[in-house]
Amino acid sequence: MSAVAGSTQSRVETREDLALWVARAAPGPAAGVETLRFEYSSRGDRVPARLLLPADADRPAPLILLQHGAGGAKDSDYLDTAALPWVQRGAAVASIDFPLHGQRHSDKLSEWMLQSLAASKPATEGPWGDLWHEFATQSVADLQRALDALEQLPQVDVERCAYAAFSLGAILGAGFCGADPRPRAAALALGGGGFGPEALDPTRRIGAFAPRPLLFVNATRDERIPRASAEALHAGAGDPKRVEWFDSGHTDLPGRALKAMWRFLAEQLEID
Repeated sequence: MSAVAGSTQSRVETREDLALWVARAAPGPAAGVETLRFEYSSRGDRVPARLLLPADADRPAPLILLQHGAGGAKDSDYLDTAALPWVQRGAAVASIDFPLHGQRHSDKLSEWMLQSLAASKPATEGPWGDLWHEFATQSVADLQRALDALEQLPQVDVERCAYAAFSLGAILGAGFCGADPRPRAAALALGGGGFGPEALDPTRRIGAFAPRPLLFVNATRDERIPRASAEALHAGAGDPKRVEWFDSGHTDLPGRALKAMWRFLAEQLEID
């Protein structure tokens, strides 16, 4: 185990010690993949994270920050389905537990948030609106601090980084991508607009990501993100952007959708 202390300036907080902790996990989840666990401070909270690296790499690997959906975690099976082939092809893939998810689960608040997200018209005011505001603000700060932390690891080339996510990660990622200048590109799958208070609606925040390239991946039979919601998010984005639809539901995106995300990310990060 090792601990790395940092005092990096975040894009959200003026100054906060990262108190970065890093440990090697063994064995790796697949052949050719090495796993590091790391943890850091963000707005007074500790954020658990995982980094997958190409084994025996002789140079820093370009980074994909890959995020889970509602109810998921940094090591959810569907993230591994996407991430492991990407790592075996030369990318480093990092994921964090969003607030109220994974190791940050709350028996009361996590369930309340999931029920509110599942409603056909999630509340935007009152206690739910307050919770969403804090949740979204913390999540964006956590993602920015993740890049701050990863900048300190010699195995990762954060100057060549991109963001990719599914569902809730795509919704929250709109705010992160619009706020942080470091990601070169983003691939947002199964996301949509109309979530949270108006000021935090992803349709109002994704436009700031332009002129960096953006890929949207959505499902024609998505039972959780209505097509109108997805198209509102697409419309809020600037160019260059590409939209791809796949004949599937929310939880069964086909392999060719993941391949489309990889081809896009590999091109933008110049991965051979």
